[in-house]
Amino acid sequence: MNHQPSDTTTTNSFLPMVSVVVPIYNGETDLPELINCFTSQTYPKERVEYLLVDNNSSDRTLIFIEKAAVTSPITIRPLSENQIQSSYAARNTGIRAAVGDIVVFTDADCRPQTQWLNALIQPFVNQQVVMVAGEIIALPGKNLLEKHADRQETLSQKHTLAHRFCPYGQTANLAIRRTAFTQAGLFRPHLNTGGDADICWRILRSNIGSLEFAPDAIVQHRHRASLKELASQWRRYGRSNRYLHELHGVDLMPDISLKDVGYRLARWLVKEIPRDSAKAIAGHATLVDLFNTPISLFTARARADGQRNAKLPEEAKTIEWL
Repeated sequence: MNHQPSDTTTTNSFLPMVSVVVPIYNGETDLPELINCFTSQTYPKERVEYLLVDNNSSDRTLIFIEKAAVTSPITIRPLSENQIQSSYAARNTGIRAAVGDIVVFTDADCRPQTQWLNALIQPFVNQQVVMVAGEIIALPGKNLLEKHADRQETLSQKHTLAHRFCPYGQTANLAIRRTAFTQAGLFRPHLNTGGDADICWRILRSNIGSLEFAPDAIVQHRHRASLKELASQWRRYGRSNRYLHELHGVDLMPDISLKDVGYRLARWLVKEIPRDSAKAIAGHATLVDLFNTPISLFTARARADGQRNAKLPEEAKTIEWL
């Protein structure tokens, strides 16, 4: 995998047709800003279609998409996936309808910057490249949990691209050649987490081509703002690891015991709080520094719980094909 900066100037000689696929569940409030980001893209509008796939939403998502398809200056194609409640099933619906040579994925709560598509598509000028991952950075955090996640760069692709088993890109910012799907298959439609790693690994291990990183192809994403949302996020990471263990043989993460938690909390109270409080008084530390340990322990426990309690459903092993 290469980590070369992408040329953000798309040349006239390389303008492949691009299909952007977005699975959406109850995304009515996110859609106006998302579509504004799409409208602001510098990639030629006539070379991009946006396939917005409603995944059985209970709000007005589908109505909004259908209206936007009529009123927007860009090509929006409203689609529905109502049979399977899964973002991967919705992405498969988009892939099947796509006409582009390159299929790009992002999410409804992401905010692509204006040069996003230019930078994400450019590495495909090399025919050996079959996947390109762009960078994911946080929208400005407001509370302690968001600022902690920002400090840890929780969403950054650098973590998944450096995965010790095999690199992969997250579907919040990922582009794949359409031909790769004909050889490696589509997403597993009944999987509810881990599908981005699974499809990247199937493509890479099929020796179809390489994965590149385009650091200038940036989307912004919100961090979780409450303990409930944060716990759900990290339990999902744990479930993902269990599923990928069963599908690909990935090592399970070591559990974190209550004894470990107790020891680290005691060390935090006795050693870290006095140290970081003194730094804070001197202006060299923040609340994020003061509460780094308990928040990190909270997420580690949630991830361990998710991994421990997960079991891959038999139907989730199924791969769909074009």
